[in-house]
Amino acid sequence: MSSLWIETTKEDIKLSTLEREEEAEICVIGAGLFGLTSAYYLTKQGKNVIILEKGEIGQKVSGNTTGKITSLHGLFYNHLIEDYGEEYAKKYLEANEQAIKNIKQIVEEEKINCDLEERDAYTYTTSQDEVIEIQKEVDAVQKLGKEAEFVTKTELPFQIKGAIKFKNQLQFHARKYMIGLAKKIAEKNKICNYTTVTDVVREDERYKIYTDKGCIYAKYVILATHYPIVNTPGFHFLKMYQSTSYIIAIETEKKLPQGMYINIREPIYSCRTANYNGKQILLIGGSDHKTGKPIQDDSNYRNLENKAKELYPDCKVLFKWNTRDCIGIDKIPYIGEFSKFMPEMYVGTGFKKWGMTSSNIAANIVVDKILGKENKYEEIFTATRIKPIKNRWEMSNMLKETVNSIALNKFKIEPAEISKIENDNGAIIEINGENVGIYKDPEGKIYAIKPNCSHLGCLLSWNNLDKTWDCPCHGSRFDYKGKNIYEPAINELEKIDIDKINDK
Repeated sequence: MSSLWIETTKEDIKLSTLEREEEAEICVIGAGLFGLTSAYYLTKQGKNVIILEKGEIGQKVSGNTTGKITSLHGLFYNHLIEDYGEEYAKKYLEANEQAIKNIKQIVEEEKINCDLEERDAYTYTTSQDEVIEIQKEVDAVQKLGKEAEFVTKTELPFQIKGAIKFKNQLQFHARKYMIGLAKKIAEKNKICNYTTVTDVVREDERYKIYTDKGCIYAKYVILATHYPIVNTPGFHFLKMYQSTSYIIAIETEKKLPQGMYINIREPIYSCRTANYNGKQILLIGGSDHKTGKPIQDDSNYRNLENKAKELYPDCKVLFKWNTRDCIGIDKIPYIGEFSKFMPEMYVGTGFKKWGMTSSNIAANIVVDKILGKENKYEEIFTATRIKPIKNRWEMSNMLKETVNSIALNKFKIEPAEISKIENDNGAIIEINGENVGIYKDPEGKIYAIKPNCSHLGCLLSWNNLDKTWDCPCHGSRFDYKGKNIYEPAINELEKIDIDKINDK
């Protein structure tokens, strides 16, 4: 299942893999929004940059987004003021507002055809009990100097009790935008796809980046892999988790709401319009859960489809897809220096489902660091931060979850016979005292793997919707054959010969 953005741009750019060892001033690992934006700005500054991407550009998290470009991140500013102070919240708001302007400027200057449209953004509630929270958010934003409205009427096909409204926000076709950036970068620098980075090592005054196609040598490294693939000394695996959400695209003859909308309480529903085949369609997202939760059916999509049918009885589902987002323990992105022990390596992650603006903020901060410029927003996103007083309980729970998942004896895995697994399904079973991940394809062919994540050894869960093995600790994903799909894991899963086990 591919997103609307990917399906409508499959043939729009052709790149090649890394063919030999290369040297560059800056190596960007990952060709999503953050990586491409960073490389774009650096290329404009005349820097020698090489981008390494394990798949196709913009086909992972960035290519499966909703494409909302907004500084309205749910209800967040009142929280920021209460926990971090007014000055901190003001900088967070200003950084995101500037990112909106930056994206618009890039699109206009480079003439990128990416369906960029101005829209108002709303965070709403249908419950009278929650109106007070909306009103507090409006007051908080106004205190920070931005215009925000409290409204009770929208273009949604149902009545709301209240909403906060931000005017003049943006939406776009995410992958068309990324392809536009890539084409500008490729005029002067190199982008290598299907090139998997396996390690990054500091050697004297530069980095050696190991890949499956050869090595790259660079003074600076930008980790733009969504979830950092280097574990230490950044230790982001102790500071983040991943969340999975689902999106459907529908067509209907009914009038569609022209704003961008999201409600404030579970179940969360997010929507916006998009253009497809000369017609407006509607994207509806939601059904969030922590990545790695065992999934047996398509109920998450059905929830969205039922909601769509409730609102638009005549609707037809055109596309459906899901995506993952990194969420930090304090809900603020980690941007800047990866670790004080690895100078001149930079990271941007933990965008908390608001990656359109956050990726631009991250690119500007990192590029300024490389250019030796001061960035006034750097201090509020510092990637090396750990605030133990505010976050000690959530950090403790994440650590316990990781340790428990690595220690397999903490889990009770029931013995089972392979014959009991249905075709086109998977399960973890016990064979002669060993845990084995089994998938049977529709014809009954068996694929067996060791069901421990190649990242830190956590016990994987089976996702029967996507036919993948997912990690509940940090969100790594593998296909049913054990091939790595999503970070932070890099390596494939260990394959198991069932016949040899049975012969023991």
